Amino acid sequence: MKSESIDRAEVFVVGPDTEKHAWAEGMAGQHMANIVLRLTTHGGLEGIAGAAMITSHGFDLSVGETLRYLLPEIMNQTAAEREGLWHRFRNLGTPQVPQAQSLIDIALWDMTARQAGLPLYQLLGGARHKILSYASTPLLPDNMAYIDYVSERQREGFKAVKFHCWCNPARDLPMCEAAAKHFAGSGMELMLDVEQRYDLEGALKVGKRIGELGFRWFEAPVPDTNFAAYREIKRRSAVPIIAAGNTWVDLQQLAAGIELDCWSALRVDATICGGITPLRKIMGLAEAHGMSVEIQCWGYTLTQAANLHVMLAYQNCTYFEQPVPYPAFEHGALDVIRTDKDGYVHAPSGVGLGIRTDWDAIRSSAILNFEVRPKK
Repeated sequence: MKSESIDRAEVFVVGPDTEKHAWAEGMAGQHMANIVLRLTTHGGLEGIAGAAMITSHGFDLSVGETLRYLLPEIMNQTAAEREGLWHRFRNLGTPQVPQAQSLIDIALWDMTARQAGLPLYQLLGGARHKILSYASTPLLPDNMAYIDYVSERQREGFKAVKFHCWCNPARDLPMCEAAAKHFAGSGMELMLDVEQRYDLEGALKVGKRIGELGFRWFEAPVPDTNFAAYREIKRRSAVPIIAAGNTWVDLQQLAAGIELDCWSALRVDATICGGITPLRKIMGLAEAHGMSVEIQCWGYTLTQAANLHVMLAYQNCTYFEQPVPYPAFEHGALDVIRTDKDGYVHAPSGVGLGIRTDWDAIRSSAILNFEVRPKK
């Protein structure tokens, strides 16, 4: 029906004046652009999505500019054609900025759930309505700052924290030991993410020790492309090993990594792997191998929401990644996702993604804004 076909796409690359954080020694505060896509049908039905692009020194426009050339492909198409559109974009032949395709797919899923009058997680399967959360920290100045920070999160209700730290084994390991000692017996789960910045020797040393300390997992110890190193680290470490999740995002790549026994769990992001359509396939691939998918959620509220809905639709994900401090990640959202006093995040209450957008805030902070309409 013509009323269900897409008649308009609006793109906003938003560069808000929010607090900027770093996640490794020597890293400047990062500029996190929020790329928001709004699709509208001839009949007025909307679908929205948001993805982050994180860069040093300034806000990146590449996702928005890529959308300028992809969006004409979906004009006069419908949300019911998601699978075909995903295959069309996947096989363009030239690599694209991954968030661009992801945004289109997520907006189509949001539109589909709105049309059905359902929250997206229920449309996708509805396995549960809440999931445990971990606080994902910024870089902090010293060991005591991390202990104080985790203590604050624990008082708020968090039962798990993931450290972003200096990414230097000589500094990271003493901090991990101090934190493990301080929170021993408190029920607080600890994870470590070193942003793919260790070499194999450092990763083996730290992996062995934090396994002894009972850490929940060790994330991104070396570059994701180094399958051989991941296999060796996993073989020689007691702690579960997962990748960063931004490099190997295709089914065939992930299947190869599983076959080589590189990881204890998979890690991807709906806004980077191509959207919810491929993420559903990845969830099934992992389940078939008895693995979880520890989905990352780093970004503004719309990014968090897309990933949360998938987590709630399936059983094989253990934690929601809650970026903190909250305000830096909530610009442009009238509904936000926060961890409750018992350590859980809950499904948004509205239909689709369930996030109402502050369009005035989005427009006022946009550094690139354009629309695409069907050719006459």
